[in-house]
Amino acid sequence: MIYHGKIKNKASEPTVIQHNPRVEFVGSTTKKDNNISIVLNNVEFSDAGKYTCHVKNPKEKNAQHNATIFLTVVHKMVKTDNTVTLIIVGVVGGLIGLLILFMLIKRVVLFIIKKTQDGKKECLVSSSGNDNTENGLAGSKAEQKAPPKA
Repeated sequence: MIYHGKIKNKASEPTVIQHNPRVEFVGSTTKKDNNISIVLNNVEFSDAGKYTCHVKNPKEKNAQHNATIFLTVVHKMVKTDNTVTLIIVGVVGGLIGLLILFMLIKRVVLFIIKKTQDGKKECLVSSSGNDNTENGLAGSKAEQKAPPKA
């Protein structure tokens, strides 16, 4: 056991019954967040392992609550350099963005080409749908032909 305390009532902080000199109580039971925490100072490799917090609440007819954490002690915190990862993510994201932009431009260009081709087709066919060259209308080839001889 590294810390043992008791809370008399809602307005009081825990009183220490038994504790380790490297353990410091940093929580509060009188504040709104009701955070009861401890800090283990001067951590050693032998401190690694499983720690369980046992709490009895007199308001809940001495119901017991437990919480367990696993402490891993490392020699030195190593800061990871994420520069290469960020560059790769940036390049991949940029390529995906360019691909989407290319597909969008292609779609717009094809749409414009289709619309202009549809417009040209409409100019070749009259609105009535009749072929004026066979009907003998003014300006047609039928007018230019010589009358047949009988």
